[in-house]
Amino acid sequence: MPMSPDQHGNDLAGFLRARRTQLTPEQAGLPTGPGLRRTPGLRREELATLAGVSIDYYTRLERGKETRPSPAVVDSLARALHLEGDEHEHLRRLAARAARNAPEPPTAPSRAVRPGVKLLLENLRPSPAYVLSRTLDVLAANPGGLRLYAGIDSWPIKQRNLARYYFLHPAARDLFPDWDNQIRGCVARLRALAGTDPDAPDLAQLVGELLLKSPDFAHLWERYDVRAHRPGTKHFRHPQVGDLTLGYQPMQLEGTPGHRLVVYYADVASPDHDAMVLLDILGAQQAPTSVDHSTG
Repeated sequence: MPMSPDQHGNDLAGFLRARRTQLTPEQAGLPTGPGLRRTPGLRREELATLAGVSIDYYTRLERGKETRPSPAVVDSLARALHLEGDEHEHLRRLAARAARNAPEPPTAPSRAVRPGVKLLLENLRPSPAYVLSRTLDVLAANPGGLRLYAGIDSWPIKQRNLARYYFLHPAARDLFPDWDNQIRGCVARLRALAGTDPDAPDLAQLVGELLLKSPDFAHLWERYDVRAHRPGTKHFRHPQVGDLTLGYQPMQLEGTPGHRLVVYYADVASPDHDAMVLLDILGAQQAPTSVDHSTG
């Protein structure tokens, strides 16, 4: 059921509240004063002053009563909250969405992966590669791409989701030496999607499942951190090929909204590349279950 305009205002309000309570007076350059503070983070009046808006106006924003802040006010709030990059842009999108009187209904996401993209996955071997949906479903993968996430191939195809893997698969904590950092980034990317498309039925189903099954996810979800997908490196402590560090590059796939191709790589002369080749060989020895052949 699509959310009302009031709900979109509540998304903006919830984000402002969450970020205000995480910003300390010291971080904002304010004196703390004597005694204990009953309010976590900044008080509303403190943030309003820092942003150059009235306390009454800011209070209405946090209560979802005001849903049309100007771009200048949004930018002032972002500066006061110390939001940068992805978080600043996320606040702008939330404000724009809250201002709409009739938000568009969500479209059903497609799980279909084009034949040309499947062929591309094969041609990228031995580099591990896979195609993700907007909610991190693994829609298709080459042998190394699937084997990289140790044990995910034991799940049914439509259950293979990286967020579900991070929080619910018993192998995930051992696979990632920096598991805490990985899960923070995962939740922040889902939060970014929730801000731009909160009506998405696929997102609601995944988030609902993880809120029920994972206290770690529930805690991070309430922080309202947001982060976009970007290139980087990942460290794996893989049970079959040992430790390896791979660079990765995410890429949007034109013609299939929400689909993202992720490719891993390593220098040809490195032990990491040798481990990558071994992953590909091990993955190829399995039955070909790495692709979801559904058409919708």
